[in-house]
Amino acid sequence: MGTKGTMAVTHSLREVDSVTIQVLVDNELDPISKSQNPAVVDATSFRLRELPAGDRGPAAMEMRMEDICCGAHGLSLLITATAGAASHTLLFDAGPEEDVFERNVARSRADLSTVEHVHLSHWHRDHSGGLPRALRMVNAARTPDSALGTPVLDVHPDRPIYRGFNAGPFVASLEADPTFAELEGAGARVVREKETHGILEDMFLVSGEVPRNTAYEVGFPRGMRFTEAGEWVPDELIADERFVVCNLKGKGLVVFAGCSHPGIVNICTHALALGGGAPLYAVIGGFHLADGDAAKLSASIQGLQELKPKILMPGHCTGWRFKFTIEQEMPGALVPCFSGTRYTLAADGVEV
Repeated sequence: MGTKGTMAVTHSLREVDSVTIQVLVDNELDPISKSQNPAVVDATSFRLRELPAGDRGPAAMEMRMEDICCGAHGLSLLITATAGAASHTLLFDAGPEEDVFERNVARSRADLSTVEHVHLSHWHRDHSGGLPRALRMVNAARTPDSALGTPVLDVHPDRPIYRGFNAGPFVASLEADPTFAELEGAGARVVREKETHGILEDMFLVSGEVPRNTAYEVGFPRGMRFTEAGEWVPDELIADERFVVCNLKGKGLVVFAGCSHPGIVNICTHALALGGGAPLYAVIGGFHLADGDAAKLSASIQGLQELKPKILMPGHCTGWRFKFTIEQEMPGALVPCFSGTRYTLAADGVEV
Protein backbone atom coordinates (compact mmCIF):
# COMPACT_ATOMS: atom_id res chain seq x y z
CA MET A 1 0.00 0.00 0.00
CA GLY A 2 1.59 3.26 -1.08
CA THR A 3 5.31 3.90 -1.32
CA LYS A 4 7.48 1.42 0.56
CA GLY A 5 11.03 1.66 1.83
CA THR A 6 13.02 4.27 3.72
CA MET A 7 15.93 4.74 1.34
CA ALA A 8 16.31 8.44 0.62
CA VAL A 9 18.95 10.73 -0.77
CA THR A 10 20.15 13.05 1.98
CA HIS A 11 20.05 16.76 1.25
CA SER A 12 22.11 19.68 2.40
CA LEU A 13 20.37 21.13 5.42
CA ARG A 14 22.03 24.14 7.01
CA GLU A 15 22.16 24.14 10.80
CA VAL A 16 20.17 26.94 12.41
CA ASP A 17 20.67 28.70 15.73
CA SER A 18 17.01 29.18 16.62
CA VAL A 19 13.49 28.47 15.43
CA THR A 20 10.52 30.60 16.44
CA ILE A 21 7.03 29.24 15.81
CA GLN A 22 4.07 31.59 16.07
CA VAL A 23 0.85 29.57 15.96
CA LEU A 24 -1.58 31.67 13.95
CA VAL A 25 -4.33 29.06 13.72
CA ASP A 26 -4.94 25.85 15.63
CA ASN A 27 -7.99 24.03 16.96
CA GLU A 28 -7.21 24.91 20.57
CA LEU A 29 -6.01 27.85 22.59
CA ASP A 30 -4.74 28.21 26.14
CA PRO A 31 -3.37 31.65 27.00
CA ILE A 32 -2.86 30.71 30.66
CA SER A 33 -0.75 27.54 30.89
CA LYS A 34 2.99 28.06 30.98
CA SER A 35 5.66 26.02 29.22
CA GLN A 36 6.40 22.87 31.17
CA ASN A 37 10.10 23.31 30.46
CA PRO A 38 10.91 26.97 29.71
CA ALA A 39 14.62 26.18 29.55
CA VAL A 40 13.90 24.06 26.46
CA VAL A 41 10.81 25.69 24.95
CA ASP A 42 10.03 29.32 25.68
CA ALA A 43 6.28 29.97 25.21
CA THR A 44 4.50 33.33 25.23
CA SER A 45 0.76 33.90 24.91
CA PHE A 46 -0.27 37.06 26.73
CA ARG A 47 -0.23 40.41 24.97
CA LEU A 48 -0.87 43.25 27.40
CA ARG A 49 -1.65 46.91 26.68
CA GLU A 50 -0.15 49.75 28.64
CA LEU A 51 -2.55 51.83 30.71
CA PRO A 52 -2.22 55.59 31.16
CA ALA A 53 -0.46 56.41 34.42
CA GLY A 54 -2.94 56.72 37.27
CA ASP A 55 -5.90 55.62 35.16
CA ARG A 56 -6.63 52.68 37.48
CA GLY A 57 -4.52 53.36 40.49
CA PRO A 58 -1.28 51.38 40.45
CA ALA A 59 -2.39 49.12 37.54
CA ALA A 60 0.02 49.51 34.63
CA MET A 61 -1.23 47.02 32.02
CA GLU A 62 -4.55 45.69 30.73
CA MET A 63 -5.42 42.33 29.16
CA ARG A 64 -8.11 42.78 26.52
CA MET A 65 -10.29 39.96 25.22
CA GLU A 66 -9.92 41.31 21.68
CA ASP A 67 -6.22 40.45 21.84
CA ILE A 68 -6.82 36.72 22.42
CA CYS A 69 -6.65 34.57 19.30
CA CYS A 70 -9.49 32.27 18.28
CA GLY A 71 -9.38 28.54 17.73
CA ALA A 72 -10.48 27.04 14.41
CA HIS A 73 -10.29 23.62 12.79
CA GLY A 74 -7.07 24.00 10.87
CA LEU A 75 -3.43 24.92 11.15
CA SER A 76 -1.18 27.86 10.32
CA LEU A 77 2.35 28.38 11.62
CA LEU A 78 4.62 31.38 11.12
CA ILE A 79 8.15 29.97 11.37
CA THR A 80 11.37 31.99 11.53
CA ALA A 81 14.80 30.35 11.52
CA THR A 82 18.07 32.16 12.21
CA ALA A 83 21.65 31.15 11.44
CA GLY A 84 24.24 33.73 12.40
CA ALA A 85 23.13 37.04 10.93
CA ALA A 86 20.78 35.35 8.45
CA SER A 87 17.06 34.99 9.09
CA HIS A 88 14.28 33.50 6.97
CA THR A 89 10.53 33.28 7.54
CA LEU A 90 8.16 30.62 6.26
CA LEU A 91 4.36 30.55 6.47
CA PHE A 92 3.27 26.93 6.89
CA ASP A 93 -0.41 26.55 5.86
CA ALA A 94 -3.04 29.26 6.37
CA GLY A 95 -5.91 27.66 8.24
CA PRO A 96 -9.50 27.04 7.10
CA GLU A 97 -10.87 30.55 6.58
CA GLU A 98 -9.62 33.94 5.48
CA ASP A 99 -11.37 35.79 8.32
CA VAL A 100 -9.84 33.52 10.96
CA PHE A 101 -6.36 34.00 9.52
CA GLU A 102 -6.69 37.79 9.35
CA ARG A 103 -8.21 38.05 12.84
CA ASN A 104 -5.51 35.98 14.49
CA VAL A 105 -2.68 37.74 12.67
CA ALA A 106 -4.04 41.04 13.99
CA ARG A 107 -4.60 39.72 17.51
CA SER A 108 -1.20 38.08 17.77
CA ARG A 109 0.49 41.12 16.17
CA ALA A 110 2.29 38.78 13.78
CA ASP A 111 4.69 40.41 11.34
CA LEU A 112 4.02 39.07 7.84
CA SER A 113 6.38 41.50 6.12
CA THR A 114 9.33 39.07 6.23
CA VAL A 115 7.47 36.03 4.85
CA GLU A 116 9.39 34.84 1.80
CA HIS A 117 8.01 31.35 1.30
CA VAL A 118 4.52 29.93 1.87
CA HIS A 119 4.20 26.16 2.16
CA LEU A 120 0.94 24.25 1.69
CA SER A 121 1.28 20.89 3.41
CA HIS A 122 -1.51 19.25 1.40
CA TRP A 123 -4.74 19.97 -0.46
CA HIS A 124 -7.36 20.05 2.29
CA ARG A 125 -9.48 23.13 2.91
CA ASP A 126 -8.64 23.37 6.63
CA HIS A 127 -5.06 24.15 5.56
CA SER A 128 -5.62 26.03 2.31
CA GLY A 129 -8.77 28.08 2.93
CA GLY A 130 -6.97 31.13 4.31
CA LEU A 131 -4.31 31.24 1.59
CA PRO A 132 -5.71 33.92 -0.78
CA ARG A 133 -6.02 36.55 1.93
CA ALA A 134 -2.82 35.42 3.61
CA LEU A 135 -0.93 36.08 0.37
CA ARG A 136 -2.55 39.50 -0.03
CA MET A 137 -1.67 40.34 3.56
CA VAL A 138 1.95 39.27 3.07
CA ASN A 139 2.25 41.52 0.04
CA ALA A 140 0.49 44.41 1.80
CA ALA A 141 2.84 44.11 4.78
CA ARG A 142 5.92 44.63 2.60
CA THR A 143 7.61 47.98 3.11
CA PRO A 144 8.23 50.11 0.00
CA ASP A 145 11.97 49.41 0.19
CA SER A 146 11.58 45.66 0.74
CA ALA A 147 13.83 43.54 -1.44
CA LEU A 148 11.87 40.34 -0.84
CA GLY A 149 9.58 40.64 -3.84
CA THR A 150 6.67 38.32 -4.58
CA PRO A 151 6.28 35.51 -2.04
CA VAL A 152 6.70 31.95 -3.30
CA LEU A 153 3.77 29.60 -2.74
CA ASP A 154 5.05 26.01 -2.68
CA VAL A 155 2.30 23.50 -3.52
CA HIS A 156 2.02 19.93 -4.74
CA PRO A 157 0.96 19.92 -8.40
CA ASP A 158 -1.81 17.35 -7.88
CA ARG A 159 -4.71 19.54 -6.75
CA PRO A 160 -7.98 17.59 -6.47
CA ILE A 161 -11.18 19.11 -7.85
CA TYR A 162 -12.84 18.17 -4.56
CA ARG A 163 -11.92 15.93 -1.67
CA GLY A 164 -14.32 14.27 0.73
CA PHE A 165 -14.97 11.07 2.64
CA ASN A 166 -17.28 8.10 2.47
CA ALA A 167 -19.88 8.60 5.20
CA GLY A 168 -21.68 5.31 4.53
CA PRO A 169 -24.87 6.06 2.65
CA PHE A 170 -23.34 9.15 1.01
CA VAL A 171 -20.09 10.95 0.26
CA ALA A 172 -19.47 14.08 2.29
CA SER A 173 -17.59 16.62 0.18
CA LEU A 174 -15.17 19.21 1.48
CA GLU A 175 -15.09 22.69 0.05
CA ALA A 176 -12.77 23.11 -2.91
CA ASP A 177 -9.24 24.29 -2.28
CA PRO A 178 -8.31 27.64 -3.87
CA THR A 179 -7.40 27.22 -7.53
CA PHE A 180 -3.96 27.88 -8.97
CA ALA A 181 -5.40 30.95 -10.72
CA GLU A 182 -6.87 32.30 -7.48
CA LEU A 183 -3.56 31.85 -5.69
CA GLU A 184 -1.59 33.54 -8.45
CA GLY A 185 -4.16 36.34 -8.48
CA ALA A 186 -3.64 36.82 -4.74
CA GLY A 187 -0.02 37.76 -5.41
CA ALA A 188 1.99 34.54 -5.25
CA ARG A 189 4.62 33.00 -7.47
CA VAL A 190 3.15 29.52 -7.44
CA VAL A 191 5.74 26.74 -7.55
CA ARG A 192 4.31 23.28 -8.20
CA GLU A 193 6.77 20.80 -6.73
CA LYS A 194 6.37 17.19 -5.64
CA GLU A 195 10.03 16.26 -5.11
CA THR A 196 12.23 16.90 -2.07
CA HIS A 197 13.89 20.32 -2.24
CA GLY A 198 15.70 22.82 -0.05
CA ILE A 199 14.38 26.34 0.44
CA LEU A 200 15.49 29.63 2.01
CA GLU A 201 19.25 29.08 1.77
CA ASP A 202 18.76 25.45 2.81
CA MET A 203 17.54 26.42 6.26
CA PHE A 204 14.45 24.31 5.51
CA LEU A 205 13.84 21.14 3.55
CA VAL A 206 10.49 20.30 1.95
CA SER A 207 9.84 16.58 1.65
CA GLY A 208 8.50 14.77 -1.34
CA GLU A 209 6.02 11.91 -0.97
CA VAL A 210 6.42 10.11 2.35
CA PRO A 211 7.18 6.35 2.17
CA ARG A 212 4.58 4.22 3.95
CA ASN A 213 6.27 1.55 6.07
CA THR A 214 4.20 1.02 9.20
CA ALA A 215 1.29 -1.41 9.12
CA TYR A 216 -0.93 0.82 11.25
CA GLU A 217 -0.58 4.18 9.41
CA VAL A 218 -2.91 3.69 6.46
CA GLY A 219 -3.75 7.28 5.47
CA PHE A 220 -7.19 8.87 5.69
CA PRO A 221 -9.71 6.02 6.08
CA ARG A 222 -12.68 6.42 3.73
CA GLY A 223 -11.02 9.38 1.98
CA MET A 224 -12.48 10.16 -1.45
CA ARG A 225 -11.67 12.36 -4.45
CA PHE A 226 -13.94 13.79 -7.17
CA THR A 227 -12.65 13.18 -10.69
CA GLU A 228 -13.05 15.02 -13.97
CA ALA A 229 -15.32 12.14 -15.05
CA GLY A 230 -17.76 13.19 -12.35
CA GLU A 231 -17.11 10.22 -10.08
CA TRP A 232 -15.97 9.85 -6.48
CA VAL A 233 -13.04 7.43 -6.15
CA PRO A 234 -11.04 6.26 -3.10
CA ASP A 235 -8.23 8.64 -2.07
CA GLU A 236 -7.04 7.37 1.30
CA LEU A 237 -3.31 7.92 0.93
CA ILE A 238 -3.39 11.74 0.54
CA ALA A 239 -0.13 11.22 -1.32
CA ASP A 240 0.40 14.97 -1.86
CA GLU A 241 1.13 15.67 1.81
CA ARG A 242 4.65 17.05 2.34
CA PHE A 243 6.33 18.03 5.59
CA VAL A 244 9.04 20.62 6.31
CA VAL A 245 12.15 20.06 8.41
CA CYS A 246 15.04 22.14 9.73
CA ASN A 247 18.14 21.23 11.75
CA LEU A 248 18.66 22.99 15.08
CA LYS A 249 22.36 23.17 15.84
CA GLY A 250 23.52 20.65 18.43
CA LYS A 251 19.99 19.32 19.01
CA GLY A 252 18.63 17.84 15.83
CA LEU A 253 15.75 17.86 13.39
CA VAL A 254 12.64 19.95 13.91
CA VAL A 255 9.77 18.50 11.85
CA PHE A 256 6.63 20.42 10.86
CA ALA A 257 3.65 18.27 9.84
CA GLY A 258 0.32 19.53 8.55
CA CYS A 259 -2.01 16.57 9.19
CA SER A 260 0.27 13.51 9.11
CA HIS A 261 -2.01 11.55 6.80
CA PRO A 262 1.05 9.43 5.85
CA GLY A 263 1.45 8.70 9.58
CA ILE A 264 3.45 10.67 12.11
CA VAL A 265 5.92 7.80 12.59
CA ASN A 266 6.39 7.43 8.83
CA ILE A 267 6.96 11.20 8.59
CA CYS A 268 9.56 11.25 11.36
CA THR A 269 11.32 8.18 9.98
CA HIS A 270 11.53 9.78 6.54
CA ALA A 271 12.79 13.05 8.05
CA LEU A 272 15.62 11.10 9.67
CA ALA A 273 16.41 9.46 6.34
CA LEU A 274 16.64 12.88 4.68
CA GLY A 275 18.42 14.62 7.53
CA GLY A 276 21.96 13.40 7.04
CA GLY A 277 22.43 11.67 10.38
CA ALA A 278 20.98 14.34 12.69
CA PRO A 279 18.77 12.97 15.50
CA LEU A 280 15.08 13.78 15.85
CA TYR A 281 14.58 16.69 18.25
CA ALA A 282 11.06 18.14 17.89
CA VAL A 283 7.83 17.34 16.03
CA ILE A 284 5.25 20.09 15.56
CA GLY A 285 1.77 20.18 14.00
CA GLY A 286 -1.13 17.81 13.35
CA PHE A 287 -0.64 14.11 14.09
CA HIS A 288 -4.13 13.05 12.87
CA LEU A 289 -4.85 10.61 15.66
CA ALA A 290 -8.13 12.10 16.88
CA ASP A 291 -9.99 9.37 15.00
CA GLY A 292 -7.50 6.59 15.75
CA ASP A 293 -8.51 3.49 17.68
CA ALA A 294 -6.71 2.31 20.80
CA ALA A 295 -4.44 -0.04 18.86
CA LYS A 296 -3.28 2.73 16.52
CA LEU A 297 -2.63 5.13 19.39
CA SER A 298 -0.62 2.46 21.20
CA ALA A 299 1.44 1.63 18.11
CA SER A 300 2.00 5.32 17.34
CA ILE A 301 3.30 6.19 20.80
CA GLN A 302 5.59 3.14 20.70
CA GLY A 303 6.89 4.21 17.30
CA LEU A 304 7.61 7.73 18.54
CA GLN A 305 9.33 6.41 21.65
CA GLU A 306 11.68 4.39 19.46
CA LEU A 307 12.59 7.53 17.47
CA LYS A 308 13.37 9.41 20.73
CA PRO A 309 12.23 12.99 20.04
CA LYS A 310 12.81 15.39 22.93
CA ILE A 311 9.81 17.63 22.19
CA LEU A 312 6.35 16.82 20.82
CA MET A 313 4.10 19.78 19.99
CA PRO A 314 0.86 18.13 18.81
CA GLY A 315 -1.96 20.31 17.55
CA HIS A 316 -4.88 20.51 15.14
CA CYS A 317 -6.10 16.95 14.35
CA THR A 318 -4.03 15.13 16.98
CA GLY A 319 -6.89 14.72 19.46
CA TRP A 320 -6.92 14.96 23.23
CA ARG A 321 -6.51 11.21 23.77
CA PHE A 322 -3.12 11.08 22.08
CA LYS A 323 -1.95 14.23 23.84
CA PHE A 324 -2.87 12.53 27.11
CA THR A 325 -1.00 9.42 25.97
CA ILE A 326 2.13 11.46 25.27
CA GLU A 327 1.94 13.04 28.71
CA GLN A 328 1.64 9.63 30.34
CA GLU A 329 4.12 7.66 28.23
CA MET A 330 6.73 10.32 27.38
CA PRO A 331 6.80 12.61 30.42
CA GLY A 332 8.39 16.00 29.79
CA ALA A 333 8.06 15.80 26.00
CA LEU A 334 4.57 17.29 25.57
CA VAL A 335 4.28 20.97 24.62
CA PRO A 336 0.73 21.49 23.29
CA CYS A 337 0.44 23.63 20.15
CA PHE A 338 -2.03 26.43 20.96
CA SER A 339 -3.51 29.12 18.74
CA GLY A 340 -1.98 32.51 19.53
CA THR A 341 1.06 31.14 21.36
CA ARG A 342 4.63 31.80 20.29
CA TYR A 343 7.29 29.15 20.91
CA THR A 344 11.07 29.43 20.64
CA LEU A 345 13.60 26.61 20.29
CA ALA A 346 17.26 27.57 20.48
CA ALA A 347 20.64 25.91 20.22
CA ASP A 348 22.65 25.75 23.44
CA GLY A 349 24.20 29.10 24.29
CA VAL A 350 22.08 31.07 21.80
CA GLU A 351 20.26 34.14 23.11
CA VAL A 352 16.80 34.74 21.61
